Amino acid sequence: MTPLLALAGITKRYPGVTALSGVDFTLQAGEVNCLVGENGAGKSTLIKVLSGAVARDAGTISVAGDAVRLDSPADARRLGIGVIYQDFKLVPALSVAENILLGSEPVRPRTPLIDRSAMQAQARAALERLGEDIDTAVPVGRLSVARQQMVEIARALSRNVRILAMDEPTAPLTEREIEGLFRVIRSLKERGVGIIYISHRLEEIFEVGDRVTVLRDGTLVHTCGIREIDRRGLIRRMVGRELENEYPRAELQRGSEILRLEHLSSGKVSDVSLTLYRGEILGLAGLVGAGRSELARLVFGADQRTGGRIILEGREIAPRSPYEAIREGIGLLTEDRNRYGLIMQMSIRENISLANLRAVLSGPFIDRRKEETAARALADDLRIKAPGTGTNVETLSGGNRQKVVLARWLNTNARVLIFDEPTAGIDVGVKYEIYTLINRLAAQGIGVIVISSDLPELLGICHRVAVMCEGRLTGVAAGAEATQETVMTYAHGNRP
Repeated sequence: MTPLLALAGITKRYPGVTALSGVDFTLQAGEVNCLVGENGAGKSTLIKVLSGAVARDAGTISVAGDAVRLDSPADARRLGIGVIYQDFKLVPALSVAENILLGSEPVRPRTPLIDRSAMQAQARAALERLGEDIDTAVPVGRLSVARQQMVEIARALSRNVRILAMDEPTAPLTEREIEGLFRVIRSLKERGVGIIYISHRLEEIFEVGDRVTVLRDGTLVHTCGIREIDRRGLIRRMVGRELENEYPRAELQRGSEILRLEHLSSGKVSDVSLTLYRGEILGLAGLVGAGRSELARLVFGADQRTGGRIILEGREIAPRSPYEAIREGIGLLTEDRNRYGLIMQMSIRENISLANLRAVLSGPFIDRRKEETAARALADDLRIKAPGTGTNVETLSGGNRQKVVLARWLNTNARVLIFDEPTAGIDVGVKYEIYTLINRLAAQGIGVIVISSDLPELLGICHRVAVMCEGRLTGVAAGAEATQETVMTYAHGNRP
């Protein structure tokens, strides 16, 4: 049977690194072929080659048996190839409708003018296919991360694709939104659309996949039907070794109280009281919009509280900005690392030193030698994959970008660290490294708070799990009580 898509011998080199080396990949009509591998394995590069955004150095591409040239994204669109990227390609100042129809706006008959009413109708229809009710006239920059992702998906679906690549499409989505996306995927399969699905959430691979293809270090290592492999075997092929425990958790060495929140309130947080101890890993769970990230921003001084107190090591603090929170010894790894965690055009070295410039100053100037020494030590410790610390972070994979943010906070000697979705869009191997690092920080007496939408992750690595619903703390689960059922009951505002 002639494949809908066939990539043969695809090679792509960058200075100092080979991103893809002779990769073969096929996709049948009506099939979901899941593309998996560690961060930096070459998955996103392969998708960019398919989209025409990156020129291959060698190899051939065929669609329905015909060899094709993909010199630009426009070439890919004409062939019915659509891509949903991990990093959003939206224009924040434009409306939802303008983003969905960007480049393919309907025009009025016999005029060059855009038909605004038709554009709104087409955008609403694309969103309705996803079960979403989003105001199409609102600037997309005002939407939450989850809703921006739905706009990205709607844009791809509006173009009547026959080959659709999805790069981490569910990372910011709620369970309801994920279920809606999976319904759309099943509908597209029935219409004969071939789907390339990239995700680090392995449970999704086994739910939606027909076949799985594994890349490692830019090379193809395995491909098979999804029923021919189990989770453990897939992880082994992805990372090249056995992982005995996906969620390593250190024994609790709970010390004295390090952080106490008393009746903390703001616009989206209401009367939250919570205590964190030295050496403890405290999970913070809840549905999207429950107020978890808003609580973190209050503690970090990014938002101003309207009531309550923050007690750090027995002393009340009132950080009015992130700068003041950092001076007090509090660090926050933000949910959106690309938008709020990193300066993409700056180097690894510069991003690491940003939160503690005093440590690398000589008089009023930055001592580049000191900065390089500190950055190199942390980059080596965290195994950041890059030609050097002078590499711009925008060229790094998602996992390596997250490691750069981690390195920054390790460089500050923080006493309390808040991790907001620390493993979103990150492969299972790097997740394990991050969990191990979190355990190490707790063992050093640092108080750690982990916010995550991945319940198995929270239950696997945290000593206690606090749950929020609609801005309020609804319960705290520990020990045998910490189960998915208990946490979800609290997350809906109920008691077990």
